[in-house]
Amino acid sequence: MPKARRGGDAASALLQREARAARGRLRVPVGLGLSQVAVGIAQAWLIAGLIATLLGFGAAGWPALGAVAALALLSAGLGVAQERALLAAGEAAKARLRGAAFERLLAQGAEDTRGVGDRAALVVDRIEALEGFLTRWLPAAALAIAGPLLVTGAAFTVDATSGAILLVAALLVPVAMAVTGIGAAQASKRQFAALDLLSGRFLDRMRGLPTLVLFRRQEAEAQALGRAAEDLRQRTMRVLRVAFLSSASMEALAAGAIACLAIRHGAILGQNHPDPAGAIFCLLLVPALFTPLRAFSQAYHERMGARGAAAELAPLLEAEAPGGLKLEEMPARLVVSFQDVRLSYDPTRPPALDGLTFRALPGETLVLAGPSGAGKSSILRLLMGFRRPDAGRISLNGQDATKLAPSELRRLSSYVGQRAHLFRGSIRENIALARPGATPAEVEAAATAARVTDFAKALPQGLETLVGEGGYGLSGGQAQRVAIARAFLRDTPLVLLDEPTAHLDPGTEAEVLDSLRRLCTGRTAIIASHSRAAQRSLGRVLEIEGGRVPGSRMAGE
Repeated sequence: MPKARRGGDAASALLQREARAARGRLRVPVGLGLSQVAVGIAQAWLIAGLIATLLGFGAAGWPALGAVAALALLSAGLGVAQERALLAAGEAAKARLRGAAFERLLAQGAEDTRGVGDRAALVVDRIEALEGFLTRWLPAAALAIAGPLLVTGAAFTVDATSGAILLVAALLVPVAMAVTGIGAAQASKRQFAALDLLSGRFLDRMRGLPTLVLFRRQEAEAQALGRAAEDLRQRTMRVLRVAFLSSASMEALAAGAIACLAIRHGAILGQNHPDPAGAIFCLLLVPALFTPLRAFSQAYHERMGARGAAAELAPLLEAEAPGGLKLEEMPARLVVSFQDVRLSYDPTRPPALDGLTFRALPGETLVLAGPSGAGKSSILRLLMGFRRPDAGRISLNGQDATKLAPSELRRLSSYVGQRAHLFRGSIRENIALARPGATPAEVEAAATAARVTDFAKALPQGLETLVGEGGYGLSGGQAQRVAIARAFLRDTPLVLLDEPTAHLDPGTEAEVLDSLRRLCTGRTAIIASHSRAAQRSLGRVLEIEGGRVPGSRMAGE
């Protein structure tokens, strides 16, 4: 089967599955939309009576005018309630999709070859596009069928010919949309591809900006980003042109329906029209007829965009989770052994690990030392299940670690990197992320062990003090101690640390090292660090050069 067809089938299957999942939440907004259409029909009938009275063909008065005002307020209230219901449904759908996408990305780990920018665009932009499909297209599609049926039914009760005119106008809308929709689908797909290119390239280049400046490539990359942005602008304009064409076709049909009704009733209105109010009512039904159809037309482009987004998301969401064994119980102590382990990221470059052999015993702290690129971070990636070795054996308590599911490997360890990322929320909430089910007492104990409470006491609300995204409001050392508190709260037999005291001044580094010593006590700890202070005070030092171990020395030697 051609690749494009397989992708289209996967996208259709994903959209159908999400539509079924969202169906229950969409019943309320669809019902509110139908109620709004019914209110619009009632308004049209009352307004028709008022206009006929002004023309001398009726006897409507102030009660009818009051009823019109009341119905206007009711329609506005129904519209607000519908928007809130759709918003709630959209948030629930996005949360479900993002949870599934993050779970798949985490399960795939480094086996996913997409760049960071591409992954971010996939989880953010693609799922936002699917929200439009779920909260605008699906309700609009239902209302585009039921709404015009209500309106034409009301017109048929007054004048069969007028009802037929409105019915034909409603049936022509899908035809016009199909003609313009073919171009919209292609334009939207190309626009998403251009957006992916720009967002992924921008994020990756921002992350590597120091390197670009070092090699004097900043101007060339700025020009490349400018070309990608211009390509996105042109493709976006093409999508807008197609959208405007669709809107123009809708307005032409509405104008045609009004003209036909005006010709029919205008020809006999001056010849003792049997029902002047009914004639005006039929004319006023045109806006009520085309309101759900306009929403349907606008949402049609959401469907086209969602199909392109689903084609990108489907391979990720439908990918099988990596296999592996599950742990029956968490071991209390852990022996980590590497035996002739080899790992290569690029066949054209030297291997990251080239026959690495070492052992870390229970309760031992092993500090990995060596120049940048020696393979220290690769060891941590292997132990967290983000990479699989090309050759050799990694064992945990004598058992082959590669037979475990990657998620189980991560469950065994607590990780603290160079820079702790804190989310917008309280300090307590940021610590509790490590184990959401932890009790307040357990979070307090972890904060005390990591000496978070030492600085939290001076804050306005202690552990309840809010911090900004990225740890705004805390120093680098304070944020690092929050990360160490997370590791205390996870309470795993293996602790993995990657340059935990980098970018800290000597005084702050000493405080963080004190917290790290308490964290590593009784646990197997493997620390990658250039810091001389860490190498002197934390444990046994293992020198690594070129992915091998030329020798080792004890701390303090």
